[in-house]
Amino acid sequence: MGATGAARKLASAAALGGGGLSVLGAGLYGVLVAEAKIARKVIGNATDVPPDATGWYGRGRPGPAIRIALLGDSSAAGYGVQRVEDTTGAHLATGVAAQAGRRVHLRSFAKVGAQSSALAGQADAAIGTHPDLAVVLIGANDVTHSVLPSASVRHLAEGVRRLRDAGVAVVVGTCPDLGTIRPIPPPLKQVAREWSRRLAAAQTITVVENGGRSVSLGDILGPEFEAAPALLFGPDRFHPSADGYKQLASVLVPSCLAALDLLPDDESVPEPLRREGILPVAAAAVRAARTPGTEVDGTEVGGSQRGLRGRWVELRHRRRRPATPAESPDQHEDHDGVPETVVGAPATAPSGE
Repeated sequence: MGATGAARKLASAAALGGGGLSVLGAGLYGVLVAEAKIARKVIGNATDVPPDATGWYGRGRPGPAIRIALLGDSSAAGYGVQRVEDTTGAHLATGVAAQAGRRVHLRSFAKVGAQSSALAGQADAAIGTHPDLAVVLIGANDVTHSVLPSASVRHLAEGVRRLRDAGVAVVVGTCPDLGTIRPIPPPLKQVAREWSRRLAAAQTITVVENGGRSVSLGDILGPEFEAAPALLFGPDRFHPSADGYKQLASVLVPSCLAALDLLPDDESVPEPLRREGILPVAAAAVRAARTPGTEVDGTEVGGSQRGLRGRWVELRHRRRRPATPAESPDQHEDHDGVPETVVGAPATAPSGE
């Protein structure tokens, strides 16, 4: 079975509640279970609480404020860094504020150790804060806990659907390339790369089918893992260096701006010279899984959302924005002269494993 067919079948298995082992193969799944045990033994458990990126960004910029909810696991929470300015959330909110020219309030619901099964609860909590945009980074911990791929994708679909039903725009960073993890020896490394690409493609299909847009993380963090092998990947963590989180946010910011309809008009249509275009969703998902920063979002062709090979999508390689030094968040913000206190934000915390 080709990569496109495998991704489509895995997404279908998730939608129908199937096991998904027939797509990856029982042997491959068994290898992944063994891989997870190796990673857990070599690296150990996450125990520290990362800085909470919740707060206001874009000092001195006008309103109305853009409200962003950050959902997911330790890659969203920023596990492994000591300064809040080094977290994914701080880089993301600072980047959006700088490019949009507006204040941003970010609230983090991410939890260290979270699996995809936790996404529905995070989504419900986020919906109560009325965000304009939800950014989701989830799925890597499912690997080390031997969660069936179809179950992982099904949980993601549920979370995205809840957010979209509430009128929240959704951007999902798909599963990174797990073949970049140094403690995993060959041939498990090659198996991990194949598995993660298939999962990322299936996540893309599921996200788009439920009204969100996906962004491939691919091997964007590979150099960070090579440079900082002590901060890699364990049973409840996916944590690059501080610069890794900066790179992670850099591929998400342009798609966040697109989801908020804040990009300039000259970026409104795909550019063939940038290898952008309109494709069936499964084909676009497989391409995206191989190239970090690739965005996939639903579209129409001739007034129809679907063709003979499924949902039509735009495949985009958004232009990166100039890096902006990340701010630390303000916990209070004057809104029309009235101080507003941020309350009720859940703190990130280790899973207790």
